Amino acid sequence: MSRLPVPSSADLRPDAASLVDAIAAPGREAPTTMAVLAYQPDLLSPFLGWAAALALTGVLPKRDHELLALRAAHNCGSTFEWVEHAAYARQAGVSDSEIDAIAGALDAWAGVDRALLAAADELHATSTVADDTWSVLAAHYDRAALVEILFVVGQYTMLSMFANAAGIE
Repeated sequence: MSRLPVPSSADLRPDAASLVDAIAAPGREAPTTMAVLAYQPDLLSPFLGWAAALALTGVLPKRDHELLALRAAHNCGSTFEWVEHAAYARQAGVSDSEIDAIAGALDAWAGVDRALLAAADELHATSTVADDTWSVLAAHYDRAALVEILFVVGQYTMLSMFANAAGIE
């Protein structure tokens, strides 16, 4: 059930409507979460800058970014974010069998991939990362990437909660 319907341009302040139009890929609609966020236009522009920095200029490999985004979406039960990021994950080289496995037990994973998914789980459950998980990540990533891991999980947890609560399908 949609609690906040996708707005038309007429429902939005002109600057927000222009921004929503500008972020849509050619021939496509803007991402639904961003269109709904445009109801609060003073948050939309800063959020887009943040989201673009994280997604486009981050130091994490895209594959790792998408593993984290999908696990966060799974942990929050966000079908919207799951479907959106499954497509991005495929573009980043994540196989369909790996995408399916992201929603399963950690036993199917090893090494740094397992640590990434464990970090997402631990952040979701306890708002921190266990020392053993952190040790695996710290042995593989530099400090900039470690910071980014935490923010990626936080970002997609927030977007999942937003999509869930707003009733975005």
